[in-house]
Amino acid sequence: MKPIRLANHRARREVERGTSLPYALPRAETLFILESYFQQVQEVLELLPTADVARVAEELLRARAERKTVYVLGNGGSAATAGHAATDWLKPNRRDSFGGVSAVSLVDNVALLTAWANDTSFDNVFAAQIESLLEPGDLVIAVSGSGNSPNVLQAVEVAREAGAVTVGFSGFDGGALGRMTDISVVVPCDSQGMIEDIHLVLVHALTVALRQVAAVPTEDAGAEEERVRSVAG
Repeated sequence: MKPIRLANHRARREVERGTSLPYALPRAETLFILESYFQQVQEVLELLPTADVARVAEELLRARAERKTVYVLGNGGSAATAGHAATDWLKPNRRDSFGGVSAVSLVDNVALLTAWANDTSFDNVFAAQIESLLEPGDLVIAVSGSGNSPNVLQAVEVAREAGAVTVGFSGFDGGALGRMTDISVVVPCDSQGMIEDIHLVLVHALTVALRQVAAVPTEDAGAEEERVRSVAG
């Protein structure tokens, strides 16, 4: 049973009795605002480029099969999404799930972030980490509502030069991020909060794919193709 928060409970009871509260909207207006928001989220979800999301899932599965690392980054609300993604992708939710991917959030080490920001600039806080950590074939997923955050773009540029596969989660028109990544998933929306909502939906959808889909390692896939060809011949 959920605990009852007395202040909220009293406020709801007063509204139900018809008492006007100085901090409460009329119930009909409140319902309209909430239902409108939920409806807009549904409409945007229906417009998502699911083929691009599937490509991201394939790259996550490849990274797991090839024992590569996935690095996730972003600012503000997108930083929270990055940390959430790394947590979910690293940890399977039950014993019969397929294993997680090696995932690292570049936003969680506050000491390191502030050190790089203080010693160089805030634009360098992610790129500097990538320069130290990245190996060819790793996956870098950059999350930015606008797609134009300088530190995100700088990190992606460094990742590309290092031979990583790059993914951008953005909104609006995709910004510069949408034009420079190998795979771009643009949420077709101009509301920052709603874009962040749907980025988290993407994280959870990709988590389901990691936990339920088996990926065949690259070398095993090649051997299987050769076996099929020999049998057919």
